[in-house]
Amino acid sequence: MPHLFDTLIRCVLLLDGSGAAARLADVAIRDGRIARIDEPGAIDPDSASNVVEGHGLVLSPGFIDVHTHDDTNVVREPAMTPKISQGVTTVVVGNCGISAAPVTLAGDPPDPMNLLGRADAFRYPDFKTYVAAVNAAKPAVNVAALVGHTALRSNHMDRLDRPATEAETAAMRGQLQEALDHGALGLSTGLAYANAFHAPTDEVLALAEPLAKAGAIYATHLRSEFAEILDAMDEAFRIGRHARVPVVISHLKCAGVSNWGRSGEVLAALEGAERWQPVGCDCYPYTASSSTLDLKQVTNDFDIQVTWSEPHPTMGGRLLADIAAEWNVDLLEAARRLQPAGAVYHCMEDADVDRILSHPATVVGSDGLPNDPLPHPRLWGAFPRVLGHYARDRELFPLAVAVNKMTGMSAERFGLTGRGFVREGYWADLVLFDAATIRDAASFTDPQQPAEGIAAVWVNGELTWRQRAATGVRAGRFLPRGTQQQH
Repeated sequence: MPHLFDTLIRCVLLLDGSGAAARLADVAIRDGRIARIDEPGAIDPDSASNVVEGHGLVLSPGFIDVHTHDDTNVVREPAMTPKISQGVTTVVVGNCGISAAPVTLAGDPPDPMNLLGRADAFRYPDFKTYVAAVNAAKPAVNVAALVGHTALRSNHMDRLDRPATEAETAAMRGQLQEALDHGALGLSTGLAYANAFHAPTDEVLALAEPLAKAGAIYATHLRSEFAEILDAMDEAFRIGRHARVPVVISHLKCAGVSNWGRSGEVLAALEGAERWQPVGCDCYPYTASSSTLDLKQVTNDFDIQVTWSEPHPTMGGRLLADIAAEWNVDLLEAARRLQPAGAVYHCMEDADVDRILSHPATVVGSDGLPNDPLPHPRLWGAFPRVLGHYARDRELFPLAVAVNKMTGMSAERFGLTGRGFVREGYWADLVLFDAATIRDAASFTDPQQPAEGIAAVWVNGELTWRQRAATGVRAGRFLPRGTQQQH
């Protein structure tokens, strides 16, 4: 007699992703979806092909990493070990104005598109080609995608240190529309970066106009996260109002020593905008950022660790100040000599991170850089760090709130229908973890370490990770905006 269910997870402490209190439950999976949720013992174990005993463990929706740069890696390295090992079942790519598609390169990828890989990683001249490549690769996680403004600029402009012409903006809009037609979540910008900084607000206003009709969003790495942050937030809110779409501020932070302590006024500005338009933000749970080595951010106010350098690869892992001293030059000259390069900037303070991370408008994104040879530990540890360090050890917020910030709230904000909650009929993206032991093992000196306390991870109903090892099954797929994708 055929089994009624594919998998039964028994007697778990269920956190359903809504922020509601935990309850004991049995959860049954059939055909990739959650088929039944009931009281412990109410579902006959003989009715399932596979039975997993969850006594003492928490079952939650799989974590949704809303801020990633996994664009090319979901195809090139579909095992996605840094993400699946920490319970992430869906990644949102295309952030900070940089995306793998649509891209046509004339040479090397411009900074910061080089964070996604070398020129040979960019194989997707239109968005539908990227969607097909993700589905063909069958990554271990689901993939949803934004379209990057800098990528569009690179496709249509001979130089990026100027505003786009009307004709160039129209061409960019055409490519954005094609992407929206094939399920893109929306548009992202990285206006702080040199290759987008010269784009005036009007360029972004015009480019954002097709978003509303598609039900899409606008996500932005602000033009400044330093002294001018409030002006940069005003610009983002203006773009959202003009386009009539929700605004997501990426990795909201108070960067730079002179900015420390300003999170109260930054969040007040966010709350002020919330009264008139849909706005939110994401945040990673660390006081250090990471990106390319940006000459504008070079300072002796805080430590800057070089993670890679093309002309000087042996300098990876060393402090910029130590390199400068060895070369007998100032910090800025050392940074110039290292270009192109990557860096970790220890540029924030704990109180600001606490305040932003705990704010009701904040969801969690790792902002991990998978192609960095010495990545920031957020790549492997962001989500367990929220659950262990912040929720359990420091009691910044209850566990149910932490899970909501990483699941249900994220799914709703990014239009991932049928995801983010443990509900009957929803896709069975699930993580089983030990709330008492879960922690991030990755550190700045040893960053490529899987988290502890993750017992099992299911993606679209398939057991993908168990007891610190991949099962070999990869069941991820591309998730178009706002639809429940069928098999």
